[in-house]
Amino acid sequence: MARHRNLSLSFFTTATRVCGVDEAGRGPLAGPVYAAAVILDPDRQIRGLRDSKQLAPDKREVLALRIRERALAWSIASASVEEIDTINILQASLLAMRRAVDGLSMVPEHVLVDGNQLPRWHHTCEAVVQGDTKVAAISAASILAKTARDALMRALHEEHPQYGFDQHAGYATPQHLASLVLHGASPIHRRTFAPVRAAIEARIEGRPVVFDSSPAWSDDPLP
Repeated sequence: MARHRNLSLSFFTTATRVCGVDEAGRGPLAGPVYAAAVILDPDRQIRGLRDSKQLAPDKREVLALRIRERALAWSIASASVEEIDTINILQASLLAMRRAVDGLSMVPEHVLVDGNQLPRWHHTCEAVVQGDTKVAAISAASILAKTARDALMRALHEEHPQYGFDQHAGYATPQHLASLVLHGASPIHRRTFAPVRAAIEARIEGRPVVFDSSPAWSDDPLP
């Protein structure tokens, strides 16, 4: 059963196995999309949980360690670049979320998912708009997904140093767009995302790259 509404933490005070779910890396031009699922222990509180984007990198790493140590259960999963380009970024994000929840060491009583979209699964669940700022378990999931993906992108930088993945984690920064023009797309770039597609087409046709102002990605899969 799925319901969509904004919720406060107090709504779930009677539940002991509430799972928070969030994704990281939906917007970048390269790399997989990650998701995490966390069931917090009400007897082992973690101070400072909030949306991962609001935290300094060193603070995120400290909190990620505490979440792993104190949570009743946690799981991190991903969907590959190939899956993103095949089924679209939205469906790939939902797939990563399903994998994260399936990877938990215990079955949650209730699942809270950040945003307004829900995966298809058998769990009782709710979508919580801006949930990473409202629900501690979703904040925790946001932190785990973000730190795990950032670590992967730093590792991928070693394989593809010309793109600067250690600086922008694959997002469409001016540095990243410039490297796409200079070097073309790498094997880990998302070919259905507009700037990557533009760079590939321009290189094939032997013309300058023109990046337009349309959204970087589409929710349509490859034809």
